[in-house]
This record gives sequence, C-alpha cells and structure tokens, in this order.
Amino acid sequence: MARFHPLPVAAVERLTDDSVALTLTVPPELRAEYRHAPGQHLTLRRLMDGEEIRRTYSICSPAPGPEGPSTLRVGVRLVDGGAFSTYALKEINAGDELEVMVPAGRFTLDPAPGMYAAIVGGSGITPVLSIASTLLAREPEARFCLIRSDRTAASTMFLEEVADLKDRHPERFQLVTVLSREEQQAGLPSGRLDQERLTGLLPALLPVGSVAGWFLCGPLGLVRGAERALGELGVARARIHQEIFHVDAGEATVTTAAAPAHSTVTARLDGRGGSWPVQDGESLLDAVLRNRPDAPYACKGGVCGTCRAFLVSGEVRMDRNFALETEETDAGYVLACQSHPVTEKVELDFDR
Repeated sequence: MARFHPLPVAAVERLTDDSVALTLTVPPELRAEYRHAPGQHLTLRRLMDGEEIRRTYSICSPAPGPEGPSTLRVGVRLVDGGAFSTYALKEINAGDELEVMVPAGRFTLDPAPGMYAAIVGGSGITPVLSIASTLLAREPEARFCLIRSDRTAASTMFLEEVADLKDRHPERFQLVTVLSREEQQAGLPSGRLDQERLTGLLPALLPVGSVAGWFLCGPLGLVRGAERALGELGVARARIHQEIFHVDAGEATVTTAAAPAHSTVTARLDGRGGSWPVQDGESLLDAVLRNRPDAPYACKGGVCGTCRAFLVSGEVRMDRNFALETEETDAGYVLACQSHPVTEKVELDFDR
C-alpha cells in the first residue's frame, strides 16, 4: 500500500552542478516501516499548483540492520523540465519536510558469497552504491566489479563514496570508469559503452561466466546494450537484473489492441477488494485510484514498477514496460499504470 509519512530533511549535499544528495531523518517509531533492501527506492510527493507530483529516487545508503534506518539518503539529478528535480536542486533546504512513501522495488541483492558486477550510467550509480556497499560490508567472501559511464568527471555522482569503497575493500572492489565526452589521463579511452564495446571489453575485465549477478542501471540505451552484450557472451537471463532511469520519447513503443465497449476492474489492495468501471481510454491504475487513492504508483510511465500487480483473471495490454523483467510478466504480473482492459472483466491483486 502507498503509505506516506512526512520526514524531515537533515541535509542537502551538492554532488555536481546538476545533482544533490538528500538525507532524510527517520523517527524511531517509523524505522521498521523504512527498513529497506539494498537497491530499493523511495517515492517522494509534493502538491504543485494543485496537482500531486510523485517522483522515485533510489536509496544510495547501505541497507540497515533489523532495527531499521535512522536516516535515508537519495540522489537526485536535474531533469530538463523536471518539476520535482528542479524543486529539489533549487528549493529544498535542511529542516524542510518531505512526504515519503515506504521503500519499494525489486532491483535488489541479498548479500551472498561470490562475484557480482554492475554496469551503470549517470545516476544509475545510486542504487548500485547501496548494493555494493551492503554486499562488501556484510559478506567477506564477496567481490564486486563496478563499470560506470559518465559524460565527464565533473558530472560524476558519488565520486567520494565510490573512492571510499575502493579504499576500504581494495582486494574485493574493482572500479572501471569510462567518460563519454572527456579523455582520462589513465584508464579506458573515452566513448559510449554500447553493445559492441561491452562485448569486447567485459571478458578482458573479469571472468564473465563466473559472475553470480549482473546489475544494469541507467538510461534505456545503455541498459539494453549491456543486456544484449551479456547475452552474446553467454550469460543466462536469470543472472541479469536491470532498472531503467530514463527513457527518451523516441525510444518508447506503444502497443495497440481493441478495447471492450464496457469493462470492469476488480482489485485487491491491502486486504480489501472492490470492483469499478473503467472509463474509455483510462488505465486500470487510474480506474482504481478514483476509488482507492491509496493504490501504489509513482512515475505512471512504465519505468519504476511501483504499480506492479498480479493479473488474476482477464486480459490486458500494456502500452510500455521498462520495469518488469520477463520472468515477472511470464508469472502474470503487469504494470497497472500501463494496462488497459482487453476483456470486459479484469481482476488485479496488488498484495501478491
């Protein structure tokens, strides 16, 4: 369920010219609710000109112990025209309060022995920083290779935090940095990390077949290219985990299918169910929200996965899906924000 609580802002730290880290204080009575796995995210909301704006930001701090976190830290990068990111960079100050949903997301790693690797671009470092720092602190038999791509050194988020990981775990943490628009004095030549380059680069960096889990995070082009490169190198799909941070309008494809003249959605949420009509052209999420405003959602763009639900019965079409992995859709999960009814009756379960 989309439970929000007001959390005080403890600190606002400038990371680059276009990004900040927000540290939020979690009061003792809410720490159990904000306990999170490494790699999960928070949804922040704000009323702007009478409209509720929600945005999702990954937690960069290590996962807490069973008592829950006393603070939470997220990274925010400015997006052109972004209402919330502009607010975060220009207006939020220490002492302010933000409405914050409890942690969510499945781009996570349960620490275990073995070799792990990540390929990230830009702000895609944020959840991977939590994953790597938690893994290396909790599992002495684990190793982690981070391959990160940024435009320039000045635009690179969490430089100090990544350097600290290298200092604390020099034998178990491998860092490879590629700058797309700036030459480095040492290391790899500049340029994009596309499929062709990764296919040749990865075997030279680490034993690809021995990596227990690959974590891909960043813009759609980088993630899809990395996924195809790993496939060429024989990596099983089950070992690849991905999270998209940005999708350009030209990269999105929309599916079409005939919709029934009249349709009804039945939804179960937080143990309670109900049935409601779906208006012409609206998504199943919007139909549910008109009657259950506590339904979980954030981006409404098919990227964050917050509105994931199990399709109990009926048939739907999804306009876009950049959040659910093949195993999830095969198991029957859909994104409610992108789903439209194909049959007259559709049943969703948000609790599974």
